[in-house]
Amino acid sequence: MLLVIDVGNTNLVLGVYHGNRLIKSWRMTTGANRTADETGIFIHELFDTAGFDCKRIQAVIISSVVPDIMYSLTQGIRKYFGIEAMIVSSGMKTGIVVKRDNPAAVGADRIVDLVAANEIYGGPAIVIDYGTANTFDVINEKSEFITGLITPGIGICADALYRRAAQLPKVEIKKPKSVIVKNTVGSIQAGLVMGHIGQTKHIIKTLKEELDMPDMKVIATGGLAKVIDPNKEIFDILDPVLTLKGLQILYHKNK
Repeated sequence: MLLVIDVGNTNLVLGVYHGNRLIKSWRMTTGANRTADETGIFIHELFDTAGFDCKRIQAVIISSVVPDIMYSLTQGIRKYFGIEAMIVSSGMKTGIVVKRDNPAAVGADRIVDLVAANEIYGGPAIVIDYGTANTFDVINEKSEFITGLITPGIGICADALYRRAAQLPKVEIKKPKSVIVKNTVGSIQAGLVMGHIGQTKHIIKTLKEELDMPDMKVIATGGLAKVIDPNKEIFDILDPVLTLKGLQILYHKNK
């Protein structure tokens, strides 16, 4: 079995693959202050609770955008699983040609998403990942990463309102039933979600027009993707575990 780990700024997601099938996944808050022992024991406890034998894990691959967590994570895996983890890096075989000024500076999570989208769904496609930041990345029919945008995530925007406006409360991020709202919480929720829906639609429209690719697939992933398109009107494909799939594909390309 293969353990895949995606370390984001807000969440850490783990998945277990048996062959090509994802049999279990977990999502938790990214904890930068855990020691190697705490990390290793914690992952062991996840396996124990799910009824999995840790000894069946044969390999581990990690994608991370949080350098501070990597020492404790890799050391914990080495100590408690006896495995040297494969780390996603710019030197890996990906099947993607990165058309950027500095390919090595592209976030590992973006490359992993593009690999999965390219291998599973094919290009041309806009791959959108809703996380701490939102990324809108384009891959063409030649498997080339040709452009990408980064915007603040909904959570960051909500937190900025709470921190910078003294009388505004912290709110749950969800789409209201209507833009006709009667209270402050509803006003914030409507503004945040509707604003990001409008942003998403405009970016998709502009990318298709300027790249002259009107038939590009729109593939979305990330924890808040469902909030943006609950009625399935914007995305062609919503794949909540796209990143885990990309990690599994990358492992087999580079093992």
